[in-house]
Amino acid sequence: MTQYRKYIVAENETLQFPICIYRLDENKYHALWMKCTHQGTELHVFGDKLQCPAHGSEFANNGKVQNGPAAEPLRTFPVAISETKLKISLR
Repeated sequence: MTQYRKYIVAENETLQFPICIYRLDENKYHALWMKCTHQGTELHVFGDKLQCPAHGSEFANNGKVQNGPAAEPLRTFPVAISETKLKISLR
């Protein structure tokens, strides 16, 4: 059985913050912008959650808020699989 990473963090020069890409199963991914929706602080990844170091907001690996003060979910990006490449649309 092949072992896969649960997530990776990727950066793109057009974005101010990195993207956390979670692998949920063989063909399903979530790409989340690591910017807290409360006050815009860069998030930290801890396994299946992202946490804001400023005020403690926590987000699930699908971007939904688990603990405030953030009230809005994280921005997500569409993910497509093309042969052996993972493509993330930054629009």
